[in-house]
Amino acid sequence: MTQDVPREFQSSRLEQAVRAAEQALIEFEIALETFRIEVENFSRLHHQKLGPMYARLDELDALIAEAKARISNDPEDLRKAREARGMVQPMPGVEELFHDWLDSDGLSPEAAAMLTEQPVRPPRRIRPSDEARKLYRELARKAHPDLAQEDDERARREEFIARVNGAYGRGDEALLRELAAEWEAGPAPAQEPLTESEQLYSRLEWLSQRKELLTLLAKDLEESAIGAMLKMAPDDPDRLLDEIAEQLLTQVGEREAELGRLVQ
Repeated sequence: MTQDVPREFQSSRLEQAVRAAEQALIEFEIALETFRIEVENFSRLHHQKLGPMYARLDELDALIAEAKARISNDPEDLRKAREARGMVQPMPGVEELFHDWLDSDGLSPEAAAMLTEQPVRPPRRIRPSDEARKLYRELARKAHPDLAQEDDERARREEFIARVNGAYGRGDEALLRELAAEWEAGPAPAQEPLTESEQLYSRLEWLSQRKELLTLLAKDLEESAIGAMLKMAPDDPDRLLDEIAEQLLTQVGEREAELGRLVQ
């Protein structure tokens, strides 16, 4: 006859499972937030460095379509010319998208320089240092809201982690050090012993649901255009931007040559 497993042993095993699931979820969230910030920073650099070239290509496409329409006077060519010109018109948010590369006269001097061999100020890079990464991971593991069992404590941790994420996103190593000191000096997190099996099962269910949600968010990031580009060269994204810039410059040269032939 099988001997019944003591309830205390079952509770201990279940509590160990909860603790393991909590730590696994925290590590997953740390990795996800790190990748999200990398995608955000790479997206900013992408728009700053390549935005002027995309704008120049749109302008050249419109000029080419308009030149063809003038030559043929064909209704279909005229329609294509209007559509191409419409792509160049200012759209909501485009100034923010290209930051200070566009002004009221079109491409700014820096943007125009990007299309030539003139010196140009490089876009601002915001990449957290190795020490900032270390500080961020340590703080996330210590102060993560998923470790809280009470609503007040969770709210305190969420507010604190929001500041940690902001500092890490800006690559502010000094502020991360200040936040680390603040956390160490703060009140100790409340630790309520989990002894009831119902509470532990409920905790496991919540952790599982949150992991599913984060998995969907991670998939969206990885499958986004910028996320996919970043994963192509995670160790040297600048090189990838340079390669794309060279391809765009080649396309600009080809479009300019085509336009030149049409307006001769």
